[in-house]
Amino acid sequence: MGKIVSSTFVSLDGVINHMDRWHFDFIDAESDAIALRQLQGSQAMLMGRHTYEIYAQAWPGRDGEYADLINATAKYVASSTLRNPAWANTTVLDGDLAESVTKLKQDPELNVLMHGYGPVARTLLRHGLLDELILWVHPMLAGVGTIGDMIFTEELNTRLALLDVQRLGSGVVLLSYGAS
Repeated sequence: MGKIVSSTFVSLDGVINHMDRWHFDFIDAESDAIALRQLQGSQAMLMGRHTYEIYAQAWPGRDGEYADLINATAKYVASSTLRNPAWANTTVLDGDLAESVTKLKQDPELNVLMHGYGPVARTLLRHGLLDELILWVHPMLAGVGTIGDMIFTEELNTRLALLDVQRLGSGVVLLSYGAS
């Protein structure tokens, strides 16, 4: 079976949004290299409509190894309203998300990378379809947002197994968890 990995940035107080307040000072060559390796280890990306719209505006106009790779990579977007995606190599998953992802996972050669931790990742966790959750824990309290901006999700009680811990020079710690 294929593997689905969600890689997401999170502040110490659990915020996954408002990254302008806590994330960008921690981007460096080391974090860029890890992000590139994650993308290189994947044959596709999966995202929700919100992430897709941000990425589809940002990446097609950029140059460099990461930009070239993300633009060339197959992209699956969970959306019931997106009709004619303009970003190259995009397929819209407009039916039942769990069913669509189950079909994707049947391809043993397909490793799928997700960025962020929103409704798509939460749905996959609920259905036992997310194989790995990588949290990039930043040494920063965001101090902003509401419950909707946090990694916390009501009624999602799932035990995960710690797979790996990696400390970056910036103080960011990558915690990798798998389904237990």
